[in-house]
Amino acid sequence: MRFVYAIQQLTLTTKSPPQLSSQPDNIYIRQIIKEKLIVREFIQRLAKEPPFRIVARAILKKLKVSVKTKDIWALSKRPQYMTGLVEASNQAIKQGHKEISVIEFGVAGGNGLLVLQEEAEIVENETGVKIKVYGFDMGARGLPSFIGDYRDHPDAWKQGDYAMDEEKLKSRLTDRTTLILGNVNETVKTFFKTYNPPPIGFVSFDLDLYSSTKDALGIFNAAGMKMLWNTPLYFDDIEFVFNHRFAGVFLAIREFNEENENFKIDHWYGVESGRAFPERYFYKKLYVCHDLISISNVILDRDTISLHIK
Repeated sequence: MRFVYAIQQLTLTTKSPPQLSSQPDNIYIRQIIKEKLIVREFIQRLAKEPPFRIVARAILKKLKVSVKTKDIWALSKRPQYMTGLVEASNQAIKQGHKEISVIEFGVAGGNGLLVLQEEAEIVENETGVKIKVYGFDMGARGLPSFIGDYRDHPDAWKQGDYAMDEEKLKSRLTDRTTLILGNVNETVKTFFKTYNPPPIGFVSFDLDLYSSTKDALGIFNAAGMKMLWNTPLYFDDIEFVFNHRFAGVFLAIREFNEENENFKIDHWYGVESGRAFPERYFYKKLYVCHDLISISNVILDRDTISLHIK
């Protein structure tokens, strides 16, 4: 029971001690608060060390915890989605957005979209940032026709793969989620005009093909496009023996960066820092699209920061 109590301390947010006067009683209270925070920090660090973290994660999965804890401990069915949602919501709050869009390119059977829908609701309820979910896919037709050479990895995929049971999936979608069927080379062009979505906050790409991924990245150039300054991205299917930078997702990203002066995609540096399982491979598949023009025009509305000698 004591261990379970210690694990519960992981779900609490560490806060700075309240501002107290220098009276003896208050100095004593301050010391108690400081010691409790030190103990809690020690428990948090210890729990993330092997083998304790395995047990800690198993217990946390049975507890009602915050989305921040779910994110740090990879408790989600698709932790890469939770990481993207939490970061997008935090940025939305800082940038003054009350609502964001999250997108899954490549829905296939729909399992990922259903997880994204479920977790969007959880994050929205906790952060207050409204989240609309959009899924792009070819539907019952599966993967579209290929470009005709090695770039689409015909050694790994086949036209028609991952066909969707459209009606079955639609029956499980809520009003939060919109399923957009058709070839992405057409559907992304009119996305903002047709649906008038809030700014893009997070995007997952699981389209398999170079040609489809390149077309999907065109959403950042679509008419009326709105996005967070630094939008988290997740790219699936980049960890296989057939992957290389001259084809597939890596080629699509490289060409996007070469063809765009105002938007750049790069690795999400440091995303694994402070995580309970930093070695999980999905962290290496998280990227960020940076809106360079918007960032250039930012003027922070806050006091200057000072660092004092301790």
